[in-house]
Amino acid sequence: MKAKILVVDDAPDTLEVIERHLSAAGYSVITVPGVTEAVRALEATGIDLVITDQRMPKASGMQLIKHVRQNYRNTEVIMLTGYASVPNAVEAMQSGAYEYLSKPFTEQELLSAVSRAMDKLALLNIHRFSGHLLSPQECGLIGNSKVMQKVYRAIDKAAGSDATVLVSGESGTGKELVARAVHYNGHRRSAPFVPVNCGGIPDGLLESELFGYRKGAFTGAHESRAGFFQTAAGGSIFLDEIAELGLPMQAVLLRVLQDKTVFSVGSRKPAKVDVRIIAATNKKLGDLAQSGHFREDLYYRINVIPIELPPLRERGDDILLLINSFVDRIAKEQHKTPPVFTDSALRALRSYPWPGNVRELENVIQRLLLMADGECIDAPDLPELMRYKFESAITPCSTLSEVEQQHIAAVLTHVNGNKSQAAAILGIDRKTLRRKLEQHGEKRPSGGVIPRYNHR
Repeated sequence: MKAKILVVDDAPDTLEVIERHLSAAGYSVITVPGVTEAVRALEATGIDLVITDQRMPKASGMQLIKHVRQNYRNTEVIMLTGYASVPNAVEAMQSGAYEYLSKPFTEQELLSAVSRAMDKLALLNIHRFSGHLLSPQECGLIGNSKVMQKVYRAIDKAAGSDATVLVSGESGTGKELVARAVHYNGHRRSAPFVPVNCGGIPDGLLESELFGYRKGAFTGAHESRAGFFQTAAGGSIFLDEIAELGLPMQAVLLRVLQDKTVFSVGSRKPAKVDVRIIAATNKKLGDLAQSGHFREDLYYRINVIPIELPPLRERGDDILLLINSFVDRIAKEQHKTPPVFTDSALRALRSYPWPGNVRELENVIQRLLLMADGECIDAPDLPELMRYKFESAITPCSTLSEVEQQHIAAVLTHVNGNKSQAAAILGIDRKTLRRKLEQHGEKRPSGGVIPRYNHR
C-alpha cells in the first residue's frame, strides 16, 4: 500500500514540483493550497505525512502542525519555508515538525527528508498498530516481534487442550496475561480463572488456602471453607511463583495432578476436581529439579506445554507499541491529552535494558504522564537511570559488593524507594532485598535500616 502524503502550499508551482517528484518516487500525493483545505483532507482520509509551507494566507503552517500533533498521532510533518532562520527552525520543531526544509531545495533533499519521516513511522509501527489482544477479556498482550509471534502460536496450541502449561520468564514480562489468554481462548473460558501467588502465602496456610478446610479442622476454623481448587472448578487455576512451593506441598500437588482429587484440611474423604493447572515461574525450574530443590516428577507433570516469555530487551520495536498503548490508556484515565514523545526520548526508552520488563515500562510511562508539565516529553524528562551519563560510579576497581550496592541504590531511586517494585525489578523477593539493604545500609536508632543510596 502506497504511503499517502498531503502537500500544503499557496504557490501552485511549488505544489506541482513536489507532486511530480513524490509521485515518481512511488508515493500517493494530495495537494491543497491552504490550511483549511488541509484540515478537510486530513478528516476525509488517512494521511501518513504532511508537507506544509510555513507562511500562507489566513492560517500558517505552524497552526497546521499544531493541529496535526493534537489530533493525529499517526501522521508526521515536514515544514517548508523560504524564510529560514534558527528561531523559525526551533519553533517548527517545538510545534512538532519532524523535518525542516529551506526553499529552494533539491529533489534529493526532499526525497531524503520524506524517507527519514517514513522510516520513523515504520519504526514506530503507529500507522499499522491495532494491538494484539488475545482473549475476550482483553488480556493486553501487545507486540508484533518474532519472539512474541512464537508466544502467540504456543498460546493458541495450549488453549486448544487441557494439558498443564508452564509459563516461564523474568519478573514483569506478563506471565499472568499469558495464563489468562490460554484460559479465555479455551473451552473453559466461561468458568472461573483463579490466580494464586504461591510465594505470597505462608507455608503453614498454603494447604488450607489451596484445598479448603472442614469446620473444626484447626483453631479458628468455625466453618467449612472451599479452597482455590474448589473455587476454580471447571476452569483454570494459575499457580504463580510455583518454584516457591516447599517440597511437602510439591508432593501434595503432584498427587492432585495424578489423581484429580483433593483433600480438604480436616477431611479424610477425597473430592474430585476438574481444574486446568497453569503454572508460572521466573526461575530455571529444570535446573532446580536437577539440583533437588524442586521435585523432578512434578516438573515433568507441569511442563507439558512450555511457554517462555522473552524479556522486553529482546523484543525490539515492541517497546514502541507498548509505549503507545500505555500512553493512550493512562492519558484517558487521567483525562489528559496524550503527550508527544521526542525522538530523543524514544531512543532512550528503546535502548534502556528494562530489568523490570513490561511492568517497569508501564510504571515509568505512568510517572511521566503524571509529572509532565507540557504536551511533549523529551529525554531530560526521563528518569536519570535511563539518560546518558558520562561518569559512572562503578569502576573496574569496584568490588562485587560495591557494584551490587550501587545497583540496588539506583533501582530504589528509580522507583522512589518502593521496595516491592525494586525487588520485582531486581528479580528477588522483599526478604532478600531487605537482607541486602541491611548488609549495605546503616542502622536506625530504632533498629530499622537506612539504605545508603543517592537521591540525586
